[in-house]
Amino acid sequence: MIAFHIGDVVEEAGATSVTFAQTELEALRAAMARRPDIIVSDVSLLTGTGPDAVTSIRLCVGRVPAIFITGNPEALDRYDHDGMLGKPFESDQLKQQVERLAVGC
Repeated sequence: MIAFHIGDVVEEAGATSVTFAQTELEALRAAMARRPDIIVSDVSLLTGTGPDAVTSIRLCVGRVPAIFITGNPEALDRYDHDGMLGKPFESDQLKQQVERLAVGC
């Protein structure tokens, strides 16, 4: 449910398509099939982590802006990211971050 809400917010911010992935491998496969303009990810995935998925995606397709949503901000200390929202987050905050990053796309 939260993932679908995030997808709706990202579309409100101007995204023309949204792809969902529950694991690192799914995220990488999706990015290889269609290079994302922006990645919005939780830190924890069913298998692996969002930051590790973003790192793998960037190695394969180049630099992609990434926003992480997490209840554990310390988990991002060693990762490069373009935005972070703590849980619970406000939809307007996510929309603003996506719009800010979309300017460069």
